[in-house]
Amino acid sequence: MGIYREYGRKWYESWYVILGAALLVGSAALYLVHYAIFRDAHHIFIYMLGDIAFMPIEVLLVAIIVHRLLDSRERKLRMEKLNMVIGAFFSEMGIHLLRSFSQFDATCAEIKDCLAAGSEWKEDDFRRARWRMEQYECAIGRDDQLLEEMREYLQTKRDFLLTLLENPALLEHETFTDLLWAVFHLTEELKYRYIIAGLPDSDHQHLCSDIARAYSLLLREWLVYLEHLKSNYPYLFSLAVRLNPLDPDASPIID
Repeated sequence: MGIYREYGRKWYESWYVILGAALLVGSAALYLVHYAIFRDAHHIFIYMLGDIAFMPIEVLLVAIIVHRLLDSRERKLRMEKLNMVIGAFFSEMGIHLLRSFSQFDATCAEIKDCLAAGSEWKEDDFRRARWRMEQYECAIGRDDQLLEEMREYLQTKRDFLLTLLENPALLEHETFTDLLWAVFHLTEELKYRYIIAGLPDSDHQHLCSDIARAYSLLLREWLVYLEHLKSNYPYLFSLAVRLNPLDPDASPIID
């Protein structure tokens, strides 16, 4: 198969060379026909030079300006598709993970207000909340029962995580990719702990570090996602705010 693939690639490249040579020959033939009919080489070279002089401008218009506009539009469409993937992640497991991680965090009450976004929040409010998340150092404690529940939950979502990681659109969003890898790594670590109770403190500290890494990335991405919803999908933003994962009294019911 590799030989056939290499042969196909070489044939594809040679096809470009053949096409280019054919176009040059065709252009030369047409100039010869023009000269044979009108016998005016001066006229031919005047227009040829004019066409060559216009080529840099044509490159500027087509290869730079038009290409940049098309690339910008395609990037916007790719980001819209990526935001749909991010929305699916939070709907399927992201919100649940935030609630679970926060139960390990002894100081999560300190950042509760940072996720209490509302309709009155502006760009500056989201910026301040993101800055607070970047400075925040969580305090992950030991809880074998919660850890066992998380292990079982993450195993049920392993295939979903693999599906997300296979999505080529993730190349456009480095921080979200880091989040998925952090969650997947935690999933794999817990997968091989068949019994959580009785783990040595050194091993449990390692798991706490993995939880802290995924938790911190998840908090930041949640705020980015909320800001996106507020700007583009207010109705989804309203539901996300009512489901605030750090608020134990959060409810989708509108009073």
